[in-house]
Amino acid sequence: MSQRTPTLTPDRPTPVASNAPAPPTSRSRGLDTETRTIRRAGLVAGVALLLLAALSAVAVLLVVDGLITPGDAAKTATAIRASEGVFRLAVAALYLVIVLDIVAAWALFQFFAPVSSSLSRLAAWLRVAFAVVFLVAISQLAAVPGMLSDVGYQDAFGEHQLEAQAMVRLEAFHHTWMAALLLFGAHLALLGYLAYRSGYVPRLVGVLLVIAGAGYAFDTFSSVLSAGPLVISTFTFLGEFVLALWLVLRGGRVRVGAHHEL
Repeated sequence: MSQRTPTLTPDRPTPVASNAPAPPTSRSRGLDTETRTIRRAGLVAGVALLLLAALSAVAVLLVVDGLITPGDAAKTATAIRASEGVFRLAVAALYLVIVLDIVAAWALFQFFAPVSSSLSRLAAWLRVAFAVVFLVAISQLAAVPGMLSDVGYQDAFGEHQLEAQAMVRLEAFHHTWMAALLLFGAHLALLGYLAYRSGYVPRLVGVLLVIAGAGYAFDTFSSVLSAGPLVISTFTFLGEFVLALWLVLRGGRVRVGAHHEL
């Protein structure tokens, strides 16, 4: 019997387990980029919302409303003349608010685009439309100091007529702003829906945004349908403020697809 000579084969190296992390795939890199974009947009939106809220409160509530005496054009004109510099600064601050509104609209679009690009874009355009109408309202305020101090206007219309026209412009500011709040309310309601569905914004924030939007819409229709309008946004405005705070404090740490609770 013939015996077969065994053939020798070279030893194959045994694979060694490696603890080194796998290189990032194109998909993981894309997700990281998207997360960074959302975080950056959230922080920008939060800062813009807080700044414009502060400027609006000081300019409108403290300065403009503080100088107006409803039903008394002469007293209102005297107050504005005595504080003309402050009044002009308040108008300038409101112009800055318009810029911040546009920035907030862009940043919020970026932040909520992963939920629904189309609805996020619509919400952004509603805020831009609000800003445009609000800009028209501010232009009514801007004309008041010059009108009251211009000698030519005083000679042409007389003191009492001029004060009455200034009062009309001040009232036009408020009426135009009230009309714009309907657009703003629709913007907030859409943001509330997007926040509720996002999975990375607390649902309570979404609910508060919808309530705030409904409050602004109510104010618009109340100003038209009633001689003594009931303003409820003083109590329902909280939603946007809570969103702004949350974006500044937590917006820089969100992850798409992660569910967050308060």
